[in-house]
Amino acid sequence: MSGKHPSFTWRWYRDPLLWGVLLLIGLNSGMPHMGKLFGALFPDLTRPVYQQDSFWSLTIAHVTLVGISSLIAVVLGVSAGLLVTHRGGREFRSLVETVTAVGQTFPPVAVLAVAVPLMGFSPEPAVIALVLYGLLPILQGTISGIESVPAAVRETARGAGMSRWQILWRAEIPLAAPVILAGVRTSVIINIGTAAIASTVGVKTLGSPIIIGLSGFNTAYVIQGALLVALLAMITDAVFERWVSYLTRWRSGALFIEGS
Repeated sequence: MSGKHPSFTWRWYRDPLLWGVLLLIGLNSGMPHMGKLFGALFPDLTRPVYQQDSFWSLTIAHVTLVGISSLIAVVLGVSAGLLVTHRGGREFRSLVETVTAVGQTFPPVAVLAVAVPLMGFSPEPAVIALVLYGLLPILQGTISGIESVPAAVRETARGAGMSRWQILWRAEIPLAAPVILAGVRTSVIINIGTAAIASTVGVKTLGSPIIIGLSGFNTAYVIQGALLVALLAMITDAVFERWVSYLTRWRSGALFIEGS
């Protein structure tokens, strides 16, 4: 036990995810006290550190906005993907893919421009824009995941007396989960960066210092907001990477058992 403990501890010290989380915590807590640093880097600025809101509140608001929009996108994208990969919905596949692709090619700023006059300056237009922008990777991941399930697995499940719903929930979705999750990962990472534009309609996010910095020619504000957005995206990507890796190993083991 004593011989394994140091190496286990050392692996934790070398974990980039751990250091990323610690850095995010440190920057959120310490950024307001970095006035001298940013003042030295940008001596022409009278206010080198963003202070209209706390960085913690902006980070929490940013994560909440991305979380809500991503959850809606996952429900819609996965449901649509399951529909068009099974009997009764296959004829709608091209239509669903086309509509979803158009939703992503429609610029989020344009969605905000259309939605704000109808809904006002609120989080709702931002949620709509992020959902539309995040649907396509989830839909494609779901379709690819379901199609990657070997036909032999379905035949075995039918031979065991499973119904269509049982095959879906107990065979297809578990085996397709790594590919579906890879699509969700792409969608969430995209939306972490895109959510910054929500601040253009009055929503408090990590885009607030970026937008204010751009409008006020304050490069320090832009760097502070962009740094936290990038770090948040990197941490989220690392979490998804480990989740996908775990599910992929589980899927490989399940297919090996099925094949043997």
